[in-house]
Amino acid sequence: MKNKQDLRAAYRQLRKSLQPAVIEAKSQAINSQFLDWLADRSDLQHFHLFFPIDRFNEVNTFYIKESLDQLGKTLYTSQVNRGETELETLKLPKLVAFFLDEWGIPVPQESIMVSPSKIEVVFVPLLAYDLAGNRVGFGKGFYDSFLGKLKPEVIKIGLSFYEPEESIQPDAHDVRLDYCITPEKVFTF
Repeated sequence: MKNKQDLRAAYRQLRKSLQPAVIEAKSQAINSQFLDWLADRSDLQHFHLFFPIDRFNEVNTFYIKESLDQLGKTLYTSQVNRGETELETLKLPKLVAFFLDEWGIPVPQESIMVSPSKIEVVFVPLLAYDLAGNRVGFGKGFYDSFLGKLKPEVIKIGLSFYEPEESIQPDAHDVRLDYCITPEKVFTF
């Protein structure tokens, strides 16, 4: 079993090697897998998205945002204000424009701060995950703290360009995923 620091370093390196065209193609394939997953769950209406930090070569979730907008779903994202340690939930207006904050995170130009109580699905950023739904994030703990405050039945979906690791030792505060979507398939935990 690899430790989280080694996995973090290994997957950051793997991602660095990805070319922009590969990231876009794999992100579109992930969106397609997500839409197949969603087809049987049309009752879900409230989705929380993270948006990609380009320098980390993250999954481009703007494809998922466009798909959910077209389906008339309600979208949310989060932001951390300077000096804060908690994520604030923002409801996104339709056709919102984004700008990059000082960390390179796409932030909506307009949004409304709301309670996260209506959220039914959260897309969770990650670097690695395992066959049991444990994940390795960027190590700041923002999402574990955020997920811990949501209703237990909220569906937690990781997005990854890669297959799962065999096993990752979770920390006590870690919140497991329910699914992880790759370009090839949807893993259920």
